[in-house]
Amino acid sequence: MIMIRIKLILLFLIPAWLFSQSIVNTVHNLSVSGPGQIKAVSETEICIFCHTPHNSAPKGPLWNREDPGLNYSLYNSTTTQAVIGQPDGSSILCLSCHDGTIALGSVLSRPVPIDFSGGITVMPAGNTNLTTDLTDDHPVSFVYNSALAAADGELVDPVNISWPIVLENDKLQCTACHDPHKNIYTDFLVITTQYSNLCTQCHDKNYWISSSHRNSTATWNGSGNDPWFHTPYTTVAENGCENCHNPHNAGLNERLLNYQAEENNCLYCHNGNVASTDIQLQLTKAYIHDVYAYNLIHDASEGALVLTKHVECEDCHNPHAVNNTSANAPYVRGFNKGVKGINLSGGDVDPVQYEYEICFRCHADSPDKPASPTSRQIEQNNVRLEFDVGNPSFHPIAGPGTNPDVPSLIPPLTESSLIYCTDCHASDGTGSPAGPHGSIYPQILKFNYTTADYTPESYSAYELCYQCHDRNEIIGGGNNFQEKVHKKHITEEDAPCNACHDPHGISSTQGNTTNNTHLINFDIGIVHPNNMGQLYFEDLGSYKGRCTLKCHGKNHRRKSY
Repeated sequence: MIMIRIKLILLFLIPAWLFSQSIVNTVHNLSVSGPGQIKAVSETEICIFCHTPHNSAPKGPLWNREDPGLNYSLYNSTTTQAVIGQPDGSSILCLSCHDGTIALGSVLSRPVPIDFSGGITVMPAGNTNLTTDLTDDHPVSFVYNSALAAADGELVDPVNISWPIVLENDKLQCTACHDPHKNIYTDFLVITTQYSNLCTQCHDKNYWISSSHRNSTATWNGSGNDPWFHTPYTTVAENGCENCHNPHNAGLNERLLNYQAEENNCLYCHNGNVASTDIQLQLTKAYIHDVYAYNLIHDASEGALVLTKHVECEDCHNPHAVNNTSANAPYVRGFNKGVKGINLSGGDVDPVQYEYEICFRCHADSPDKPASPTSRQIEQNNVRLEFDVGNPSFHPIAGPGTNPDVPSLIPPLTESSLIYCTDCHASDGTGSPAGPHGSIYPQILKFNYTTADYTPESYSAYELCYQCHDRNEIIGGGNNFQEKVHKKHITEEDAPCNACHDPHGISSTQGNTTNNTHLINFDIGIVHPNNMGQLYFEDLGSYKGRCTLKCHGKNHRRKSY
C-alpha cells in the first residue's frame, strides 16, 4: 500500500505536458493524418510503419521492418577510446528508415509497400537521411561502461547517468538521445540541448564549467554566416557544445565539428559578429599565423612538440577551457588555458603554466621551426635556448634579466619585471585583440621595429623598443654611457637597434658573459669583421665596453666606450 502511494505521488510530480505528448502530433506519424510533409497517401494506421502485433521481425518491440543488412562506415577519431561496432539494438531499427536504403512504406505486415505522397519512397536526402556513411555522426552501438569512462577521462561514469538517458545492455544507442515517440525538445531529443544539457549527461569536459563557451551571453548580430544554422538558440551559452559541434552530418568528421576547415569553427563567431574581438580581420594582414594554409594536419591527440609544420586555432586555444581571466607574466591567461606546451627544459607539459610554453611548441625544438629573420654572428633559431635563464643575456620572458641596472626602463617596469612573448608579438593597432594573430609588421610585431641599416632615428622607427625603454634615456645625449653610445650609433650613424642587439637572447651554449651581455649579437649583414678578421664585443664592467669590428666602413680595434 505504501509503494502504491509513493508511485501516485511521483506521478503527480511529473509535469502534465509529458503525458500530453503523442506520436500522433509528430513527424513520426507517417500516416495520412501526419503533420509532416513526408506521409502516406491513404494509410490511416499510425504505428504500422514501425510495429505490428503479428508476424513481426525477430526484433523487439514487434518490429515491422526489414533489417537493412548492410555494413556501415563508422565514426572514428584519434581521441576515442570506445570500440564502435556495426549498428545493432535500437540503432539498426532507426536506420531501417534513416539510412535511406529501404522504402518508408515497406513494412512486413503489408504485401506491397505503402504509397507516400509526392512519389516519395526512401527517406529524402537531407539531415534526416544519415546514409550508410556514419563517419560524420555521433557513434552508436558501443559499450559505455565505467572502464570506458576511466580510459577517456572526460566521460561521466554511466553508474551516475540516470533517466531519461537510457543505455541498452550497457551500449549507447540512438535511444540514449532520442525518443521516437515524443518530440518535446525538437529532433525527438530526450533532453534539451540548450546550455549543453543533453551533451553533459555523458560528456564531462575538463575546464568546461568556467569556459566562456559555456557562459557567454553574446549573440549573433545577423551579419555574415549564421554560426548557429542548425540550432534554435540565440546566445553562445545556450548553444554550448553546438557552437562548434554537430552530432549528425558534421562538416568535419573527427570530433563532429561544424565545418571541415578547422578555423571556420572559430571564425564564424570570432569575426566581430558574435565575439567582441574580430580575429578574422587580423588574419587579413600581411603577417599572420596562417591558419588558412593548413587543413586536416592538426590533431587533438598530437604531442606538445609540433613535428609537422602547421598552425590552427586549437594549437594555442582550448575551446573547452577559454575564459577571460587575467594573469601576470609569465603565467598563462584565460584565453590560453588548458593548452599543451614545451617547458624550458624541452619537456612536454599539459596543461601549460606559462604562456611562453605555448610558443615553444613551434618555435623551439620543432624540426620545421621558422628561421631567424636576421643573420647573426651567433645563429640560433630555438627560442627556448634563447630565453634560458642561464644565458649571458636575454629578454625577461622566463625569468628576470641578468642586468641589474637598466635606467631606461619605463615604470612600472623594473629590472625584476617579466614580460610575455605577446608583449612584442601581437596584433597591431589600438583595440586589436591580444595575441599574435596578424600584424602589418614583420614577425607579427605589435609595433614597428625597423631593422634596416641607415634608418634615421624616430619614435615610429623603433616604436616596439620604446614601449619599455624611455626614448629620452636611450638617445638623450646625456653623460651616462647608455645615452652616449646609443645617441652616437642610433642618431648620428643611423644604425638600427637590431644591428647590435639580438632581441630574444644569446644561448649559454654559444655565448658568454664577456662577449654577449646586453643582448649583443651582431647582425652580420651590417657589422663585419675588421681588417684583421676580428669581430667581437667585450664587456669591461658597469657602463664600460669595447668593440672590435668594421661597421659603416669604419674599422674598430678594441674601440672603448
